[in-house]
Amino acid sequence: MTGTPGTALPMTVPASGLPARVRIHEVGARDGLQNESTVVPTEVKAQFIRRLAEAGLGTIEATSFVHPKWVPQLADAERLFPLLGDIADIGDVELPVLVPNERGLDRALALGVRRIAVFGSATETFAARNLNRTVDESLAMFEPVVARARADGVAVRGYLSMCFGDPWEGAVPLGQVVRVAKALMDLGCDELSLGDTIGVATPGQVAALLAALAEAGVPTAAVGVHFHDTYGQALSNTLAALQQGVTTVDASAGGLGGCPYARSATGNLATEDLVWMLDGLGIETGVDLGALTATSVWMAEQLGRPSPSRTVRALSHKE
Repeated sequence: MTGTPGTALPMTVPASGLPARVRIHEVGARDGLQNESTVVPTEVKAQFIRRLAEAGLGTIEATSFVHPKWVPQLADAERLFPLLGDIADIGDVELPVLVPNERGLDRALALGVRRIAVFGSATETFAARNLNRTVDESLAMFEPVVARARADGVAVRGYLSMCFGDPWEGAVPLGQVVRVAKALMDLGCDELSLGDTIGVATPGQVAALLAALAEAGVPTAAVGVHFHDTYGQALSNTLAALQQGVTTVDASAGGLGGCPYARSATGNLATEDLVWMLDGLGIETGVDLGALTATSVWMAEQLGRPSPSRTVRALSHKE
């Protein structure tokens, strides 16, 4: 990696009212790759995850045990996960996977998975398109998944999509999001990830939703945020969440990803852009920005196109 002298790292100027450390929940290998039209070889995915771990990311969502018909890119979950056994030797790395239902849970547990996630929706239209169920029917589907996982000592994350806007329904009322979020947590989820699936949120909306969730009894310490950058608001929304006490942020290496069931969903918040901001604020992440950037440059080469991450482009610029 080459770059302009003096720009390899941001100047650190801490701001008051922010957490000392943020846990980055890296989703590039799952959410980032799931929408790729060309199937990425299993060995490349394994190397991608290994390099992310070596860059210091401690939570890397590895794959999804969804039916291959729906997400062909992740049809190799049974072949991929066993290739990741040595990653634990790199450090204390968690490798959660997404499971859609009890069948997916069975597949994951058979491979020794210890952290899973379920993927719900705050809106009826997206629930119908993504899960072919109503919101309440999807919650009923998740109930035995969460119960069985918890009984087996497996940690469970609940993703909640369309928390800030829906391409079919428009703005999503706060009360509607709070109801489904609380229902997910009441099922027994350890953590809740709030998804701005189409990237329409603004900082005031983020603060209002977090306040409403806290008032409803959902502790901010159990909440993560998952922003897309459609309107360039992902970092400002992340900062707003940090100011409210959130300490878990989802991001995707190189800004990979979107959502196959919502065409207006552009890429996720790039992990490098997030780390640049957090480094500048003096917030610890444990991530080596140079190693992470090199990994995203490498992955972009595997995909045959440049990374959309502004930080990757800036730091990998050839003089």
